[in-house]
Amino acid sequence: MTASLTRRTRWALGSAVALAALFAGAATVASARGDGAASAPLTPAADSADAGFARDMAVHHQQAVEMSFVVRDVTDDEDVRRLAYDIAHTQANQRGMLLGWLDLWELPKTAPDGQGPMSWMPDAHSGHDMQGMKGMDHDGALMPGMATRTELAQLRSARGEQAEILFLQLMTDHHEGGVAMARGCAERCAVPVEKRLAQGMVDAQQSELGLMADMLAERGAAPRH
Repeated sequence: MTASLTRRTRWALGSAVALAALFAGAATVASARGDGAASAPLTPAADSADAGFARDMAVHHQQAVEMSFVVRDVTDDEDVRRLAYDIAHTQANQRGMLLGWLDLWELPKTAPDGQGPMSWMPDAHSGHDMQGMKGMDHDGALMPGMATRTELAQLRSARGEQAEILFLQLMTDHHEGGVAMARGCAERCAVPVEKRLAQGMVDAQQSELGLMADMLAERGAAPRH
């Protein structure tokens, strides 16, 4: 099997997991609306893990979409552009679902007074899932794995393989933070459909982490930690 075919096979496997999570998430929208349900869906409180995860992951996803569009415009590599498109498409749709749930629950899209990012996950700084992650609110990095303003500027100015490596490293950090957050919701959230979507995010992003590690190795690089 050629190297190109091997890369495409790895991408196809990761993409299949991501698409499965997206389709599962789309199905959860109907459930969250109560379509076909025997009883009304659970409505969480504004300070609940369900609402906090929806707010924070919407912000987290938005940065992944932004980085994906940036790298798409600064590289001609087919595999990186395909991965970037898949991430942007999947996470933009999931972000819409999360914000849609907040609307359905009639909850604000900003945290209640006195609560900052990740307040729904109080052990975010000390839990094992967060070890090695960036600090909160550092140079614009509000949550685990988020790129700083400086790193985003570096990505925008990079070109070719340099941009590909930086994107893959930043997105690896981003996915690791996203997986930790999604696991937190899978454990803490009370709304069943949101818990299922969170677990789907864990599965899809873990698959993409393996793919990105391989793509970095092909370029003589590795994740930053």
